Amino acid sequence: MIRLFLGHDSRESVAWHVAAHSALSRASEPVSVTPVALSQLQQVFSRPPDTQQSTEFSFSRFLVPWMCGYEGWAIFMDCDVLVLDDVSRLWALRDERYAVQVVKHDHQPRETVKFLGQPQTSYPKKNWSSVMLINCAKCTALTLEYVNTSSGLDLHRFNWLEDEHLVGEIPHRWNHLVDYDDELPLDEVSVLHYTSGGPWFPDYANCGYADEWRREASHLQLTL
Repeated sequence: MIRLFLGHDSRESVAWHVAAHSALSRASEPVSVTPVALSQLQQVFSRPPDTQQSTEFSFSRFLVPWMCGYEGWAIFMDCDVLVLDDVSRLWALRDERYAVQVVKHDHQPRETVKFLGQPQTSYPKKNWSSVMLINCAKCTALTLEYVNTSSGLDLHRFNWLEDEHLVGEIPHRWNHLVDYDDELPLDEVSVLHYTSGGPWFPDYANCGYADEWRREASHLQLTL
């Protein structure tokens, strides 16, 4: 069973459902999709909101190893994605040498504000944690206490790992940053990531690859 966790933000529920549908409809192996939703983590996730966080799952994503009992593997993705490929192909890239495997972007945003007026921040390893292959048994440092009390930078820069070499790499196609990365033919992209805002927001109705997202949403008979 492929365990896929999608970050859930109550302001982007439509995006979450489209992301889940896009992954499930293309999967050739059994996939379980679990929301990382604050409403379901109230008893264990106690850190107060941070003015720098742009989504409700900015930090709770790091509870995935705990949610898996620190066993086996899992995939985490932000909810503002569109999966265009079979997730079993990503699952097949699991490498026991690593604790996590990510696309190692050098993402330096040009703007200071993104969707819903949320602050756009710049820091090393930005967006690395937006799509992760997670080897849960090697992520035991992500205890409830650590996730609840550590700084956002420590979490997102993987400072909880003893060795930076425990962060492996996956092909760039699995986390294509819309309107930052050069536009590519769809057959060269596995995951579109609308990181600054997607077409479910009126202000981003004409962002890159907007028609692809709307086409996927139409399969769910969603009215936007």
